Amino acid sequence: MDLLELQDALASKSFQRIGEICDELMLQVASSGISFQKEWPYSIHLLGHLYVNDLNSARFLWKSIPSGIKESQAEVVAAWKIGQCLWIRDYAGVYAAIRGFNWSPEALGLVTAFEESYTKRNFQLLVSAYSTISVTDTAQFLGMSEDDATNYVLQHGWTLDSTSRMLSVRKPEIITEQKLDSSKLQRLTEYVFHLEH
Repeated sequence: MDLLELQDALASKSFQRIGEICDELMLQVASSGISFQKEWPYSIHLLGHLYVNDLNSARFLWKSIPSGIKESQAEVVAAWKIGQCLWIRDYAGVYAAIRGFNWSPEALGLVTAFEESYTKRNFQLLVSAYSTISVTDTAQFLGMSEDDATNYVLQHGWTLDSTSRMLSVRKPEIITEQKLDSSKLQRLTEYVFHLEH
């Protein structure tokens, strides 16, 4: 079983490709009739699907993992715990699942990158969904302490009412560019020419 492409993707931090690479490799190995279950990097495979937010593929993979692997490889179960929390939108649970396990060196970079990406996605969700939100809720969504979450959002232009402990969300400025349609310019030119002559 040649996992060189997977190892290269992990080394180059091309995490968005991990799930797809693993799917293809698994199909190749399975079609050759070679038994690979004990050596397969199930935790990396699961985390690869979670990294790109492909929960359906992660669930399908989890169901296909032999029970003996689930019982003997704690990292596989830990990766699935993240998936379960994502599935039910337990934001704080996702962070607890990430931080509650001592990840292998092979998985650590992927898990760290996932956590950073997840925090950024949640921040964008807060920006789009709220105009004001409590410090406590913000901390829960971002997986941080209340002080860290407050500092994080203040750096992004939010404001804090220290009396009510409510944060006012700063919406990004929407810049609309008006594109000039060449056919409209041509018609305008012809119209002006017609008026002048």
